[in-house]
Amino acid sequence: MTEAALRRRAALRDTLIGLAETRIAASGLSSLRARDLAAEAGCAVGAIYNAVGDLGELALAVNARTFQRLGAHVTDNTPADLPPVARLTAMAQAYHHFAAQNRHAWRALFDIERAEGEAAPDWYLAQMETLFALISSPLATLDPELPARDHALLTRALFSAVHGIVDLALEEASAGVPEEETDRMLALVLTRLAPA
Repeated sequence: MTEAALRRRAALRDTLIGLAETRIAASGLSSLRARDLAAEAGCAVGAIYNAVGDLGELALAVNARTFQRLGAHVTDNTPADLPPVARLTAMAQAYHHFAAQNRHAWRALFDIERAEGEAAPDWYLAQMETLFALISSPLATLDPELPARDHALLTRALFSAVHGIVDLALEEASAGVPEEETDRMLALVLTRLAPA
């Protein structure tokens, strides 16, 4: 493939990711349809598969951008000089606010379908690790003697707990998590379970 063809393919890939990002943000993952994207991009349907592989790969590329925005949002809304529990609380509340303001894009992070037994790509797992690292630091301050394996499990457990509360609140599930009380609930959980 010539250099010019590679540049055209890269440009089409960027265009498709941008279009897919807009569609997912507006209407969710189910709004990704090759024919619609091709019409918007002004290309043949087959060109999509040459540029990005398939719609699953395209959704993963959008999710990589969403992970970056989520991480930036949590970092920007968490003062570094807060005590550990207050930092964890601020992060949890920032996570909630990002999810509430970007529901479809946030939901797409967790709704990607993969074949049974198929792992997420390494770069995708690395994005998750970046989020976990934000949680890991204040947790390490709270319990510096915790063995590394338990610390990693606790980090994921805390993420899962916060994610579950936010998910149930935004879905307006019957689990007693009122959306307007989510920030208070997150603060209660963190301050009661991990007192400073």
